[in-house]
Amino acid sequence: MSTSGAIGLVLARPPRLLGTEPFFMEFIAGIEQHLADWELSLLLHVVSTQDAELAAYRRWAEHGLVEAAVVVNRLVHDERPAVLAALGLPALLVGEPALGFPAVRTDNAGPVHAAVGELLRLGHRRIARITGPGTLVHTAERSAAFTAACAAAGASAQLVEGDYSEEAGAKLTTRLLSAPERPTAILYDNDVMALAGLAAARELGVAVPAELSVVAWDDSTLCRLASPALTAMSVDVHRFGVLVAESVLELLDGDAVTERWSPAAHYVPRGSTGPAAG
Repeated sequence: MSTSGAIGLVLARPPRLLGTEPFFMEFIAGIEQHLADWELSLLLHVVSTQDAELAAYRRWAEHGLVEAAVVVNRLVHDERPAVLAALGLPALLVGEPALGFPAVRTDNAGPVHAAVGELLRLGHRRIARITGPGTLVHTAERSAAFTAACAAAGASAQLVEGDYSEEAGAKLTTRLLSAPERPTAILYDNDVMALAGLAAARELGVAVPAELSVVAWDDSTLCRLASPALTAMSVDVHRFGVLVAESVLELLDGDAVTERWSPAAHYVPRGSTGPAAG
């Protein structure tokens, strides 16, 4: 067993996105705050590919650099649990459990049904969703829930895949709003894409919320500072990080890890949503 006093977290994503997306900064702050009480630190490693992430786990295991790893952004076809099991590196999965590893789980479908329900109550029948990468489990589960919720209500559902970036939010929103049958509401998978979408709508002369309702996800301070302020599926991301740290501590103590669920996203209405035009 390592005695490094560190917990490892690898983020396989372009560093430019990490610098602009509030979610992971708040998530990491929650983990670090709780670990500090136990004189443990968080070793954060940012890489661009999953191969580089796997190489980091092998290096950590070989040199005893971490006590355990926290694995985030679970993939639909995810080889990381098998690699970690072969290495004998203790790990906590953020998402669905696998191969006997404990996990902090998330209800991805319920909040999407709630968001679509709110938009349906406002009269929206042409709803789009700009997603994160489709390879992620939570993206796939949210997309399935979105399609099912719209289908059950007889509403038109349109899915377009983004990458959480400002560029994707702007480009994909412009594409949606330039179509002959444009949506009257768009649900975004994070704050950054929603803010970029709000700006794109303004440039196209599409009024928010009179002609388009915009719903963000995660609900950072950026949502409240936007004009109009963004309606959001709000998540207590800091608390999410604390729950992950609590589970890691149980793992290191050799105790059975309590099944925990991340804080559920809930709908917070603000100025970016309103009744469907017409």
